[in-house]
Amino acid sequence: MNDKTAKRRVVAIVGRPNVGKSAIFNRLTGARIAIVHQTSGVTRDRLMREVSWGNERFELVDTGGLGNMRAAAASDEIEAGIQKQVHAALEDAAVAILTVDVEAGVHPLDQEVAGLLRKSGCFTVVAVNKADNATRDEDASEFDRLGYSTFPVSALHDRGFDALMETVMRALPEGENETISNPLKVAVVGRPNVGKSSYINRLLKNDRLIVSNVPGTTRDSIDVPFIIGTGPQARHYLLVDTAGMRHPGKVNSSLDKFSQMRAEKSIERSDIVIVMIDGSDRPVEMDKRIVGAVLEGGKGCVVLVSKWDLARQTERAYEKELRWALPFANYCPVVFVSSKSGYNVRRAIDVIDHVSSQIRITLPTSILNRTILDAYDKVQPHVVGGKRFNIYYCTQTGSCPVRVRMFVNDPRIVEDAYRKYLERVLRSRFGLEGAPIFLHFSGRNKPR
Repeated sequence: MNDKTAKRRVVAIVGRPNVGKSAIFNRLTGARIAIVHQTSGVTRDRLMREVSWGNERFELVDTGGLGNMRAAAASDEIEAGIQKQVHAALEDAAVAILTVDVEAGVHPLDQEVAGLLRKSGCFTVVAVNKADNATRDEDASEFDRLGYSTFPVSALHDRGFDALMETVMRALPEGENETISNPLKVAVVGRPNVGKSSYINRLLKNDRLIVSNVPGTTRDSIDVPFIIGTGPQARHYLLVDTAGMRHPGKVNSSLDKFSQMRAEKSIERSDIVIVMIDGSDRPVEMDKRIVGAVLEGGKGCVVLVSKWDLARQTERAYEKELRWALPFANYCPVVFVSSKSGYNVRRAIDVIDHVSSQIRITLPTSILNRTILDAYDKVQPHVVGGKRFNIYYCTQTGSCPVRVRMFVNDPRIVEDAYRKYLERVLRSRFGLEGAPIFLHFSGRNKPR
């Protein structure tokens, strides 16, 4: 096996079509993110999500079915297609979960993929899916001949994952937690009297947070350190309280101007911004201004609708109105909370933590290129001035915010509509909830 220290904390789910890879992905991520359907080949694109398992965090990569080729294709083309997908999925992965179907028994493609995984040197375990009962657990031993440790599991009934993931966790590299030395800064902003202080008071009493007792960080301070999770992978944060932000036309006194400047400075130095909106009233123009400033600054964003105990409509109705008022922020999660009753305060913590993982995500270059080039093949840009915009390759150049550089034939002919299309494709493949994406286009000659 390759040196684990050269790998990232990435786990790739691989296998032939229709064995339940997406169902296992959903089970491990705890959400129905991937499409689950009985039709073979539904998952055509890779998906990535951060997973918290016990005190550990890692990136989970879902893949399309290996060998899902046209029947008329030559055998060498099938082998080439399988190898291409496996190598792309495993480029950064420290562990592979080879998924098989206990009902079907050992399939020739299972053996093909197992052989390719063996050549890659990636640490591999076999998840024998659809083992819904003890009898099928015994049938799973048939897959021992693939040469890897086998674990009977059932994504449908949530069976067997503890033993599987215990082995996976032991095989992952330690990984560096940069938030220990450089905590993520979370600013809470909004108009005056929307409930920021009440929310912070309630938030810091929640048992999911560990509040620092470092001298000088008392409850009355502006910056409050806190931690989400436990163990070496726990993320460290610095909560930044701010004064209420007013419309520029209503900022009159020197004190108001100072408070406004301090709030704007807090947004500028933050990584994630919680924008609070008063749920007892309709969204107003100032709410739109604040969210716009946050996203233009490239900050991760979570919209919290406060005072929900005073609301006069349903969450669905209010969110529909909010999305209409903030169409440019449709990728930002919205959480309805009540500081008075504690409603959704715990969920808000999970959403903040999720957005923090999205703004710091690392997109594997091979998967990123496949996603963009497939999107280009699917939807061709318009011809501009007798010339068609073309993409050669791309790479991620930064995070917080996510930055992707694309090398193209002529950056001057990139249409704004096509840029937005590429952003939507990236979000549909990688999630990136609450995380702004900045695409940069550089001119370059076509590579040989």
